[in-house]
Amino acid sequence: MHATQGRSAGLGLALVSAFAFGGSGVAAKPLIEAGLDPLHVVWLRVAGAALVMLPVAWRHRNLVRERPALLAGFGLFAVAGVQACYFAAISRIPVGVALLVEYLAPALVLGWVRFVQRGAVPQAAAVGVVLAVGGLACVVEVWAGLGFDAFGLLLALGAACCQVGYFVLSDHGGQGSDKGGQGSGQGSQGADGPGAERAEPPHPVGVIAYGLLGGAVVLTVVARPWGMDWGVLGASAAMNGHAVPAWLLLGWIVLLATVLAYLTGVVSVRLLSPQVAGVVACLEAVIATVLAWVLLGEHLSAPQLVGGTVVLAGAFIAQSSAPRPPSGPVASGPGAPGLPDGECADGDVSTGAGGGFSGRPAAP
Repeated sequence: MHATQGRSAGLGLALVSAFAFGGSGVAAKPLIEAGLDPLHVVWLRVAGAALVMLPVAWRHRNLVRERPALLAGFGLFAVAGVQACYFAAISRIPVGVALLVEYLAPALVLGWVRFVQRGAVPQAAAVGVVLAVGGLACVVEVWAGLGFDAFGLLLALGAACCQVGYFVLSDHGGQGSDKGGQGSGQGSQGADGPGAERAEPPHPVGVIAYGLLGGAVVLTVVARPWGMDWGVLGASAAMNGHAVPAWLLLGWIVLLATVLAYLTGVVSVRLLSPQVAGVVACLEAVIATVLAWVLLGEHLSAPQLVGGTVVLAGAFIAQSSAPRPPSGPVASGPGAPGLPDGECADGDVSTGAGGGFSGRPAAP
């Protein structure tokens, strides 16, 4: 009974996380169209969420000493890079299209494994890549000569590449060396042979908190918020012909689409299997597309909707079939037997691009 209730609660939280992440672009685009630079909107989102997560960062302050490379990589790539590229992309192309382009991240990770690391790629994963690329061709309507802004599409692809960059950095340098202690792998057979003790994996919520802080620092240098038109936040923004207070949209982005989205994603993966969490994470693109359709009036054609479905199917197949390293950068630590969306509960790094920790390393 308790297990069933836990799975039901986990599914509900995963859906909340997908809805919250999926609404980020829908809330951000009116602010951009009202006069804010996309980088300024990203800075407001990340800096605001970082302030809310400060108590969590203080609680896990040991991570700064133990996993500096992991925190730096998450802040630079998964937070600052992904979100800056995504918000810049949605200023030029529809929200749903930008997010679907970002779902090429699993295919890019597999390309890295196959052509850079010279590793084997399962046939099913290769099929997923082909489906994702073919579906994306329908989404961008290649037969019409790319009906969308080419630079906007490149920015969305940049968001996917930032997710790959975080994956690669984490795989090579974020795990730290094995050591004694109370780690989840203590006494198990590891890379150093039978009985080797593994370092205790970092707490995922702590990594998120410091990733937001690091991302805020990077974005402060890049976005230079002191030049922002702060008056926009005191006015209204147009959402499909309706005036909405700008501060309300900002609160939506910071509290719902960032803080709530990450936290519910973490808890949901504690209660669900990675496979189920991955399926729910794929709903983020669907939710974003529907919300953009209803709230922003961004309509996609029938071929684009079919292509989007194929992209998601291909991304999911590639993600579930991809070879995984023996230990991911953010495994379940004490009191956190689960990971943000996009990573497996046993510590394996997921190649998923859905939002969460991509994303969902950085879900938009």
